[in-house]
Amino acid sequence: MTNHDVQAVVIGGGVVGLASAAAIAARGRSVVVIERHPRPGMETSSHNSGVIHAGLYYPEGSLKAQLCVEGAERLYAFCAAHRVPHDRCGKLVAGVDDTEQPELERLRALGTASGVRGLDIVGRAFIRRREPHVEAKTALWSPNSGRVNAHALVTALLRDGERAGMILLRGTRLVEGAPASGGYRLRLERETLTCGIVVNAAGLEADIVSEMLGGEPFTIYPCRGEYAELRPNRRELVNGLVYPVPDPSGHGLGVHLTKTTDGDVLLGPTIRYQESKRDYEESREPLEAFLEPTRRLLPHVTLTDLRLGGSGIRAKLHPPEARFADFMIRFDTQQPALIHAAGIDSPGLTACLAIGERIARLVGP
Repeated sequence: MTNHDVQAVVIGGGVVGLASAAAIAARGRSVVVIERHPRPGMETSSHNSGVIHAGLYYPEGSLKAQLCVEGAERLYAFCAAHRVPHDRCGKLVAGVDDTEQPELERLRALGTASGVRGLDIVGRAFIRRREPHVEAKTALWSPNSGRVNAHALVTALLRDGERAGMILLRGTRLVEGAPASGGYRLRLERETLTCGIVVNAAGLEADIVSEMLGGEPFTIYPCRGEYAELRPNRRELVNGLVYPVPDPSGHGLGVHLTKTTDGDVLLGPTIRYQESKRDYEESREPLEAFLEPTRRLLPHVTLTDLRLGGSGIRAKLHPPEARFADFMIRFDTQQPALIHAAGIDSPGLTACLAIGERIARLVGP
């Protein structure tokens, strides 16, 4: 066997990279994570709604469907074991009129086919008991949906990986890499590493990393999502998770209401494809853009009840004219020592532990 400095290198210290590295290390392999930021999880992993999805929205048999259902159960167990703030609060997908009933039925059938348990169509009385201020005629109730503190999850994944022997190189960029000795030789900013296998979990930069390593070409499309919030004195209007019927364009789940584990109420995200992978702020949506989507679920909200929130950028594998692309979790077609975990948009946070296990199995025992 060829000797390397380390058996595996994971590029990217988001939740998927950390979960993958921890799973690899747990199998007794030496693993290093390269993260260009000073702290892990500073991009997509912490710029999201913090929702634990049950698996309602994804085509049956897709990786997104399989890994969401598996990942949710893994994530609940992990959070309980590592004292990460979370709860299985359930979610309402609200139908405001009769025209949305068929879509709710379709979602129930789709989720059930993927193994989601407990989905039920409920009426106004059930909705009012859980969300007294939400106006909806009917809803799909998903009892296994929940929420998690994403920042605390990143910290717990890091600690779990380090306990297993994972090493994190913070503030470190990949400069170049080339196949060598049955693996890779990677030149970093301050050092050079040789390894047996590389896991590309670089998020928004995954296509660039693949190119740098001589891998197959693909494109990551940055897609920005923006949030507003309810002001603190109006947070009592929402108790948990309330979603609209999904956007018919297929690009997003619509502006939804998320009461976080910290008690904030997020309104969003919006969805907009853009050129930049790093622009979170330019040409932000005005606060007024959030009012009508919010009022569709909370009719008594006014503009003065809202304030601008944060934003995040999704790493999508399909362009705006397409409706769906699955996760890319597999070996590269050109480089046998390169594994991709790319295009990990929603439900990536939910699925991170399941993705990590799949990556570890690809790396080998």
